[in-house]
Amino acid sequence: MTLPTPTEAPASFRDQRIAVVGLGIEGQDVLKFLEYEGAQSFRVDRNPERAERSDDDLTTLDEIDGLIPSQGVHYQAPLLAEAERRGTPIYGPSQIFLERCPAPVIGITGSAGKTTTTTLVHQMLQAAGISCLLGGNVGQGLLQQLPGISPTDTVVAELSHTQLLRTTRSPHTAAITNITPNHLDQFTWDQYQELKYRIVEHQSKRDTVVLPFNDPLAAAAASRTDASQRWFGIGTPSMPWFCAIRSDGEHILNGYRPVMAVDEIKLPGEHNLLNALAALALVADRVPDEIAAEVLRTFAGVPHRLELVAEVGGVRFINDSIATTPERTLAGLRATDGPVILLMGGRDKNLPLDPLLDELKRHVRRVVLFGDAAQQWTSWLTDQGADAENAGAFESAFAQAAGSARSCETVLMSPGGTSFDAYPNFEARGQHFRELVAEWAKLGRSADDH
Repeated sequence: MTLPTPTEAPASFRDQRIAVVGLGIEGQDVLKFLEYEGAQSFRVDRNPERAERSDDDLTTLDEIDGLIPSQGVHYQAPLLAEAERRGTPIYGPSQIFLERCPAPVIGITGSAGKTTTTTLVHQMLQAAGISCLLGGNVGQGLLQQLPGISPTDTVVAELSHTQLLRTTRSPHTAAITNITPNHLDQFTWDQYQELKYRIVEHQSKRDTVVLPFNDPLAAAAASRTDASQRWFGIGTPSMPWFCAIRSDGEHILNGYRPVMAVDEIKLPGEHNLLNALAALALVADRVPDEIAAEVLRTFAGVPHRLELVAEVGGVRFINDSIATTPERTLAGLRATDGPVILLMGGRDKNLPLDPLLDELKRHVRRVVLFGDAAQQWTSWLTDQGADAENAGAFESAFAQAAGSARSCETVLMSPGGTSFDAYPNFEARGQHFRELVAEWAKLGRSADDH
């Protein structure tokens, strides 16, 4: 199975008949863009309530000039596969944006941390008084913002691996936060890595790449670009330009000058220290150290990412719904102090749970599982000696976790699997967790009740 060959977009879609496949957030963005362009749109989706055509109706191809699929539509879906076979052009939304955008783009990808890093970069630029826009895999869609973007703006874009699938352009400044196994239910491991590297492969010597010296796979992207290099990480790198934490772990450096103390950063966990370092490296030539440091002192995080929802009866409830891989769950556990009741589940991505074992044994008292993966994961965890229970539905899992938690413990919802077994996205799952916590608090639950 080979990845598709990207197709460059026409100068204008005016009067063209374009099928928009997948009508989620990105699809809606594409529809608004095509309306502005003067194209005729065909709405295609598996949900008949929001589409004119079904995504398995191949006759659509007889009536159109091209397709623009959302990132959530697999590139081997029947409609796209048949379009490839016929030679019908398929355009990627990110490709269209990068071709058309008149402003410099800071693009950020990675297996974890890209949303936090992207948000930090945007806030640092704003704090410095720089005109900037946020979009891509976070915030507002990029294409509908195109008409209002000028050359004096800066665009900060989070780009997922699927948004890089059909690109022949790279951002002026590109960063890869890390590369770890993910989405192996849809791509091979080699394909997934290749997609991440695409963010740098079309850069020139006038561009900049920001990479972690602690992550060998992400660091390997340096050999795929002619751009000037900036490095970030924890420790003492051999590279001449870096944004790092000294080996003593007390101060953040920008180049060789101290920026701030590590303990001043509000975000918890080593993974968030790396996100902060990546953001500093990305804005180093545009934002003064003192302004960037002040953002890091006050930034409390992005919703659904180690978000403290409430403390009820001495029990903390933390929403980490973004954790859709075991590695993300591991990062969440490492950033959470004290005994933990862990809520895990969702849909499996064919990723190993082995990396979690040591941390589970160290400070997880109980694992409560939910969703499609619950039965399989419960069996495996139990075999490994973990206290794991399959609670079935998410509501039942929450009730069991909250009901068994003691004062000074944390109920951490860090699923390790995708949300698509029961929710449209991880945000919806996180919101459901918030609502369940609010209901629990209204009941006046406390550790003394059980």
